[in-house]
Amino acid sequence: MAAIEQLLARGSDFVWGWPLIILLFGTHLFLTFRLGFPQRHLWTAIKISFSREKEGAGDVSQFGALTTALAATIGTGNIVGVATAVAAGGPGAVLWMWLTGVFGIATKYSEALLSVRFRVQNPDGTMAGGPMYVLERGMNAKWLGVIFAALTSVAAFGIGCTVQANSIASLAQETFGISPWVSGGLMTVLTAVVILGGIQSIAKVCELLVPFMAVFYILGCVWLLVAYAETLPATFRLIFSTAFSGQAAFGGFLGAGMKEAIRFGVARGLFSNESGLGSAPIVAAAAMTKNPVRQALVSSTGTFWDTVVVCAMTGLVVVNSGDWQLGLKGAALTKTAFSHIPHVGPIVLTIGLLTFVFSTILGWSYYGEKAAEYLFGPKIILPYRWLWVCAVMVGSVASLPAVWSFADIANGLMAIPNLISLLVLNGLLVSETRKYLWSGNLGQASTEN
Repeated sequence: MAAIEQLLARGSDFVWGWPLIILLFGTHLFLTFRLGFPQRHLWTAIKISFSREKEGAGDVSQFGALTTALAATIGTGNIVGVATAVAAGGPGAVLWMWLTGVFGIATKYSEALLSVRFRVQNPDGTMAGGPMYVLERGMNAKWLGVIFAALTSVAAFGIGCTVQANSIASLAQETFGISPWVSGGLMTVLTAVVILGGIQSIAKVCELLVPFMAVFYILGCVWLLVAYAETLPATFRLIFSTAFSGQAAFGGFLGAGMKEAIRFGVARGLFSNESGLGSAPIVAAAAMTKNPVRQALVSSTGTFWDTVVVCAMTGLVVVNSGDWQLGLKGAALTKTAFSHIPHVGPIVLTIGLLTFVFSTILGWSYYGEKAAEYLFGPKIILPYRWLWVCAVMVGSVASLPAVWSFADIANGLMAIPNLISLLVLNGLLVSETRKYLWSGNLGQASTEN
């Protein structure tokens, strides 16, 4: 088993190496320029995203689709992943992570647009969409759609379920002394109550949970930054200067190099916001929207909130604390940084992690379910939900490092067919954007859906 785990770990490092990083970030840059910087419409997108009105055919409101996507996206990567990037790539990694989020907005916009454009309506009236339908209906490459769906359904059980449940159970035991069997049992029941009701139930919970957890966590970060505001100017200078020169985390010695700052900052940013991976557009296809561009704008705000706001706040707190020079990594580094809030710091971090991770379990259950539905039809949905519920309990009481690495590999490989569709169909992205956004017709109803 140790040999298998080592092999999978090497496979994960290879998949998330420079080729995928260059492909993903390169796609971000290409789509940003090709679509005339859709980031400049961010304020319009935010205003539309808070609308809960029924605007067209779909299963959930635009806000419900956004919060469900954010539930799956905002997770341990926003807390532990950021600290890992700083520890490995130095303070400069924070800037590269932030830039990944800024340019990733264009990719998240693009994949959501295509997902709504090529979604289908099932016989029961529900919507189904995502990169697998884009590949099949937009590119006439169903075999690529099958590959994407298979990778998604596998990755979901790992990165979106068992390892997340294990994180919650381990954290509850370490912080509050609660047995994994107790926390796992409670989490299993809560998961069953929510996901057995389908996307409407998931969206309702996420509409309440996501704003609370994000605001709660951000307030904790703001408290730390205000309390230690005198060191913030030096922190900003350090982040910007080392992004282009490099500085090792441990000991603060020069030598980590710009390459490490870029690699770990971009990789963690991409992993956190999932722009280009093809997961978030699956739920975007369920949104009630007048046209594909409106939902594309709404979905694009997910990358803004996830990376440009939440990840950036974590990065500032970690670097500003100075604890990144102690040789700590991951959760230990973030925990030490938050301990500077007297008495309640660890509680703020723990509640943030618990809610972030649980929401990820809910959001990814829908991604995996729709991928399985594409492969096997609607009959698989209920068995898949029950299997998901069981997997939550298994993940809570069993340490599964091999599952994490395997899911990490599948998660990274998901991006390849999705990015192919974005690059091949870039002309359609431009024409749809011109039709609704550039011409000022955002309120126009689509004739395709």
